[in-house]
Amino acid sequence: MPYEITATRKRPQTFDDLAGQDFVSTTLRASIASGRIAHAYLFSGPRGCGKTSTARILARSLNCERGPTDKPCGACDSCLSIAKGSSLDVIEIDGASNTSVENVRQIKDEVLFPPNSSKYKIYIIDEVHMLSNSAFNALLKTIEEPPPYIVFIFATTELHKVPATIKSRCQQFNFRLFSLDVIKGLLRSAADDIGVEADDDALLWIAREATGSMRDAYTLFDQVASFSDGRITAAKIRDKLGLVGSERMGALMGLCAAGDRKAALETLDAILDSGVSVEQFASDAVSYARSLLLIASGVERESLLGAPRSSFPAALTEALDAPRLERVLSGLFDLYRDMRYSVNPRWELELAVSRLCAIRDYVPPAELSRTVRDMKAAIVDGKAPGAAAVGSALRDAAGQAPTSAGSGAESPRAAPAPAFRAEPDAERPVEEQNRADPRAAAASGPDVDAIDTAALRASLLAAVGKNRVVLSTCLERSGDWAVEGDRLVIHCQNGYDAGAVLADAGLLAKKALDITGRPLRIEPRAAEPAPTPAPPARSGDDDDTDDGDDGPADPVGIVEKVFRGRRVSAPAGNERSESWT
Repeated sequence: MPYEITATRKRPQTFDDLAGQDFVSTTLRASIASGRIAHAYLFSGPRGCGKTSTARILARSLNCERGPTDKPCGACDSCLSIAKGSSLDVIEIDGASNTSVENVRQIKDEVLFPPNSSKYKIYIIDEVHMLSNSAFNALLKTIEEPPPYIVFIFATTELHKVPATIKSRCQQFNFRLFSLDVIKGLLRSAADDIGVEADDDALLWIAREATGSMRDAYTLFDQVASFSDGRITAAKIRDKLGLVGSERMGALMGLCAAGDRKAALETLDAILDSGVSVEQFASDAVSYARSLLLIASGVERESLLGAPRSSFPAALTEALDAPRLERVLSGLFDLYRDMRYSVNPRWELELAVSRLCAIRDYVPPAELSRTVRDMKAAIVDGKAPGAAAVGSALRDAAGQAPTSAGSGAESPRAAPAPAFRAEPDAERPVEEQNRADPRAAAASGPDVDAIDTAALRASLLAAVGKNRVVLSTCLERSGDWAVEGDRLVIHCQNGYDAGAVLADAGLLAKKALDITGRPLRIEPRAAEPAPTPAPPARSGDDDDTDDGDDGPADPVGIVEKVFRGRRVSAPAGNERSESWT
């Protein structure tokens, strides 16, 4: 028996076999059973979704010797001839190669003759949108008032190209793409029919690559089955078709998430050397990142992920949250677009992978805003550990401005502002604080065990790294750590890092207590002190009435300190007395 491709062998023969198009099959069966048969049908939808097969099933139902019936027997001469394509009363026409008015005139002449041996003379015109405007116009009258034994069935993949005058004379049926579950089930049935074993992940990959087209799925299935030696596996598909594979893609993404740029670029080189094209790698990377984003959003359905859930390592899904995966996916989309105009697509890909290795340092805008808001609350509310000392330091910096002005100092950077430190509450005596926290009094004594600051640093980074990315980054950039009595001194790189550490000083103190068993107060110190604000312009009357009271904290001075700016005098003649740089 000659070989028959799967798409032809598995073509549906009855409405019961028509999967994935329940609306179409239900409506057509009801119209046949009730005898309400239209003279023209218009089937539209994407390629490979069953339009032509449905047209043949409808023709077989109308011309069956037991019909019209919604369940043709498939054994009579009419059913067999239609299945073979040799029926004289069912004429299939390719609209792409019969586009002229002359072809339509031939149809107009033929419809005058009744069917040869069947009840209906049926014309199936595929890709009807390819007909010319003149051909459509010549067909209008025939479609509107055909003989009672004529039925037209039009099929098209581009419904918008069919004139409205044709649409209005036909019953329209919109065919839909097949879901992954339906395609996977039909592929499983096809594999069982030919005695081929197939893994679920391999069939799922074929179903995903078909993009909803059943004919495309069968075609790809035949190709894969030809080199699988009786068993279809994902590994064979990857090796023969030049795909990256979920294992190698997961390993590369894991290296990028860990920030190992050298190993990531070497892994990329090995993947490309194995025969994977740059374009295929970019496509697979986009698909993999999309699946990771869905998992981060709580989606677990394999038909939506496009791969088994087990193919995505747990360490990778925990290392990258949704905002960072959105950043990764956006970068890969930019890569796919930029490769078309790049000097060298491979270099473009290597640049993209190198940038992905810095994804853990990316701070989402929402997280940055939350950190700034927490820092502001720590300063303004005074509820966070050390907030009172910070507020006092800012008030002292603002109060030193008149003294600097009186001494005639011109440079606003003459005296550095105090570094951020977490000090005990100045308003409470030390004895009272020790009574409130006996562990602090015990820890302040001289007989305390030395603490390994390197081990403590590593433990604190591991404890806060997953949930507090900004804090973790600031701690990683910090210098030496030292324990001075009951204080853990952290030498930060700049004032911003010190403020971020100070905002979460309570959390760090709690973690340090759990690790060391000693109560330690967190004291961040900035290596780069903030500049002292310049004095505002004052009149002589103000100098005379200055009673030495610093008053409340200067809000302009606080802004000046946070953003590391300075006030300068405005040019002469300007109405405003100050300007900002």
